[in-house]
Amino acid sequence: MDKTDQSDGTASPAPPAGLRESKKQETRQLISDVATGLFLDRGFEQTTIAEIAAAARVAKKTVTNYFPRKEDLAFDHQDAFTGSLAATVTDRRPGESALTALRRAFADAVRNADPVAGFSGPAFARMVTDSPTLSSRLRDLHDLREAALADTLADTTGAPRGDITPRTAAALLGAVHRTLFQRIQELTLAGQDNAQISATVAAESATAFDLLEPSLADYAAV
Repeated sequence: MDKTDQSDGTASPAPPAGLRESKKQETRQLISDVATGLFLDRGFEQTTIAEIAAAARVAKKTVTNYFPRKEDLAFDHQDAFTGSLAATVTDRRPGESALTALRRAFADAVRNADPVAGFSGPAFARMVTDSPTLSSRLRDLHDLREAALADTLADTTGAPRGDITPRTAAALLGAVHRTLFQRIQELTLAGQDNAQISATVAAESATAFDLLEPSLADYAAV
């Protein structure tokens, strides 16, 4: 049924593009919030898309339009995660190497207890750990983040994409970030608060990044 003014037959004006986009974002956030609440309460594997749709008062098709895979509902900031290392290298300061930029960015993330670095809170961390599906998807996201970093390092240094040097550098840098992410999760599940975790990981990350200095100290410096 079209939206017309029944009094004179003229069509009602469409909402402005900005308003439509805002409404879409609101709907997406609502679905994500409802899904996360259900996942935390019941467990990821036990919660169905139909239950999420019913709780959010939207059609099941609406849920899958916004989130094609069920895992996307839990990792709704996955694009920011997978692009984070590449973006840091792209935006690095003049004369700064990739390692220095990533090291500085990680220190900032730890100081701010950034969820992208792994500060998810105990309930969310437990949910992911208890779900084989989410644990597998998290590994995929780490791999995607490393691949995006490799492409950016190749572009930055003028190497062909797929060249062994940027791929190896990305693998080393990605491994440190993956290890530190896991460490934050471990400490979270052990019951430490963000302040305690930040203090521990700040020291441990210095050790981890120091291991890369001999090989990557000047790599991709501009």
